[in-house]
Amino acid sequence: MRTVIVLARHELRLLVSLLLWVGRRRHGVGDGRAFGYARGQGAVMAGFGFVCLIEAFTMSVLLRDWPALHTAVLILDAYTLVLLAGVAAAWRVRPHVLDDGALRVRHAAHVDLRVPLDRIAAVRHETRSTHERADGELNLAVGSQTSVTLELTEPVAHVTFLGRRRDVHVVRLHADDARDLVRDLERVLTRVRNVPSPSPDPPG
Repeated sequence: MRTVIVLARHELRLLVSLLLWVGRRRHGVGDGRAFGYARGQGAVMAGFGFVCLIEAFTMSVLLRDWPALHTAVLILDAYTLVLLAGVAAAWRVRPHVLDDGALRVRHAAHVDLRVPLDRIAAVRHETRSTHERADGELNLAVGSQTSVTLELTEPVAHVTFLGRRRDVHVVRLHADDARDLVRDLERVLTRVRNVPSPSPDPPG
């Protein structure tokens, strides 16, 4: 039952993303600076969409003599195309977001991880195309590639797609303008770290 609820919530996020895309709006940016990560993925999603259309047309021809089954499969194929469009939309309307408190790391509608700035020990521009599974590491590759690496002073909790909690101390992500993200993040980190601590109250 829990899995069904998780999948339903995910599909809802995809549909909301599609509506935001149509309305040319973005999710959760507010006063922060957005960094996209989906450049170049349009052709891939278009390819998936074309394959789905061919499959829908083929099934429509094969099932034309079974009206009830034909209608059911046609509805399922149409909904699949809507969800695929929702995935494409989520890549664009749910960017990474940097503000004065955290870096919000996202991956379409699948991952939404808030990394507080005071937990970031180091950030660097680092292009990697191979990612081995390791405890405490989260790799959010786009096109099998990450371009920014975050090392944390202490772990942050990442909840997986199916609700399992993982503590991660290294986060690798991709950004279209990775150097800009690293530069801006370093600037904000410097400002945050240079804020003087409040003076203790005098005794008595």
